[in-house]
Amino acid sequence: MVDQPGPEGVGAPDPDSTVAAPADQAPRPDRPEQPSPLVDAVGEILEVTVTGGAPAKPRRRWVLPVRIAVSLAMLGLLYTRFPHFDWEHVVPSWNRATALWLIGAALLTLLGIVVSAIRWQQVLKAMGIHEKLNHLVPLYFAGHFVSNVLPSTIGGDVLRVSRFTKRVPEANSADTFASVVLERLTGWLVLPLITFFGFVINPDLRDQGRASTVAAAIAGATLVALVVVLLLADHPRLGGRFAESEGWARFVGAVHRGVAQMRAHPAAALGVVLAGLAYQLILVAAALMVAAALGFGWLGLTPLLAFLPAVLIAQVLPIGISGLGVREGAFVLFLTPLGVPAEQAVALGLVLYVLNLLVSLVGVPSFAVGGRRGSAAA
Repeated sequence: MVDQPGPEGVGAPDPDSTVAAPADQAPRPDRPEQPSPLVDAVGEILEVTVTGGAPAKPRRRWVLPVRIAVSLAMLGLLYTRFPHFDWEHVVPSWNRATALWLIGAALLTLLGIVVSAIRWQQVLKAMGIHEKLNHLVPLYFAGHFVSNVLPSTIGGDVLRVSRFTKRVPEANSADTFASVVLERLTGWLVLPLITFFGFVINPDLRDQGRASTVAAAIAGATLVALVVVLLLADHPRLGGRFAESEGWARFVGAVHRGVAQMRAHPAAALGVVLAGLAYQLILVAAALMVAAALGFGWLGLTPLLAFLPAVLIAQVLPIGISGLGVREGAFVLFLTPLGVPAEQAVALGLVLYVLNLLVSLVGVPSFAVGGRRGSAAA
């Protein structure tokens, strides 16, 4: 998730890797051989984004069509599972109230992107990098556009790391990479807590059979996984062993330093968590507005508090295109036990997807202008 190196400089790519080294950098024959195919793959990804080179292997052009086909197949499966499924009910009835609810949801989605930029700013502050919010917000909008247009959830993060490193002289690519990773991790840390909170304040949601079990399992597994990742990154003998490393390993070391700095600045760490909580609650409110536009606003807030985080976690699985099919299937699983028709559950997922796609177009100017400036600076 990184691009051009910062002004402090980074190590040159391994001559034995599949990355095409820039002409102005000499090879480093003394680099040790990568210990495993997995490590080599990670190193290749990081070195490609840092050096701006390209792998010698041809691109797998079949990946995108396959992911699109998987998404369409999952939507088709939903149709076959419900014999009385009527696609005409997926499109909301258009009236003034529908338009107002959707406009409100779009405005909340825009606000959520700004709050995400605030969260990133707090992470950078804890790491000793101070940057104005009016510089971070355009970067975040540009990254949001890339993440929604490209068939990858990390494309926007690559863009943010690349452009921020070029813009801020005191930030190198490894530290910027670490700030983006920590920002994402702290955001995900909030999602399971929201699910458990929804179950606590509305005990009836715990008795929805498979929906309750799956949501609790996703929340529990995510929380445990994130805690383990943070502990491993913070451990001096695990993440700490890469603190002074060169090459791709310096990114792991940067995450280790970032976690340590977050612990050393508890006020900034608290600001990160609060910003992450605000962002996720804004998404819940936006989903509730879309539900109202679709005619089932009677569902209320607590079911979305309990189940929407599980949907947001599931939709990032790389088995479709932008979560299409996974998101809609998850809504059917979680909402039909509560009396929401399958058509409306699918419609909620599709409208949220289209709404997010439209809002991401706000980042087009930042993406275009920032790219020209970055090229001139390079």
